[in-house]
Amino acid sequence: MFVTTAGRTNQHMVEQAKLMAADLEVPFIDRKKRSVELLQKLYNDTCMVVGKERLELFPLGEAEPFFFHPNSAMFRIKRLQRGEHDPFIEACQLQDGMSFLDCTLGLASDSIVASYQVGSKGKVIGLEAEKYLSYLVRAGLNTWNSEVPVIDEAMRRIEVKHTYCYEYLKKLPSNSVDIVYFDPMFEESILESDGIQALSHFAVYDTFLEQWITEALRVSKKRVVLKDHYQSERFKQFGFQQIHRKTAKFHFGILDK
Repeated sequence: MFVTTAGRTNQHMVEQAKLMAADLEVPFIDRKKRSVELLQKLYNDTCMVVGKERLELFPLGEAEPFFFHPNSAMFRIKRLQRGEHDPFIEACQLQDGMSFLDCTLGLASDSIVASYQVGSKGKVIGLEAEKYLSYLVRAGLNTWNSEVPVIDEAMRRIEVKHTYCYEYLKKLPSNSVDIVYFDPMFEESILESDGIQALSHFAVYDTFLEQWITEALRVSKKRVVLKDHYQSERFKQFGFQQIHRKTAKFHFGILDK
């Protein structure tokens, strides 16, 4: 990994990029009007580009970058505001003031919706094992302007931690989080949007293990929720009650305390 700036840069962006490179402990490379493709050929690595309005991650060999966007969270929250239902909220039974631990943060779409639902009295923590992805998503959650105050507030409240979920769960006290949530969908290759396709380059493909569920049940006060492909064997394998949805490619499973 290295950090550079957008093609049209200024001194402020250069200083931002240098600070980011120091935070990530990677080199800063002066753009010097060179293309990202050329820089990647020269340094043979993935790069992060600091622009005026957003950060972009360019996987080595890919022409299209990954960047943070709240994606479906925006229209899902607007539906909730209209009193419509959200299958994720219903599966988690999230209410104002509850705590929610997202063990597989990714783009944070579900965590944003959870943060909106639990409100300012609640707490949402998102765990992301991939270092650069967690950095970019944290920055996006803190700076993205959706022009909808309640959505921006929901994003700002999310606490992002760069860590493996099992290691984090082991350190938590029993019965300390209302809902523990898993979304290990990358194994099923549900790549229906550009954001998810780009994200697949940075996903950590860990095997979903029984000890994760054991620790999640210990930590949760109310339930553990799994989001997975509708044909996934993990629902049956780990004892989740699968909530069937006729037209959806993914289902939710619940394990009550």
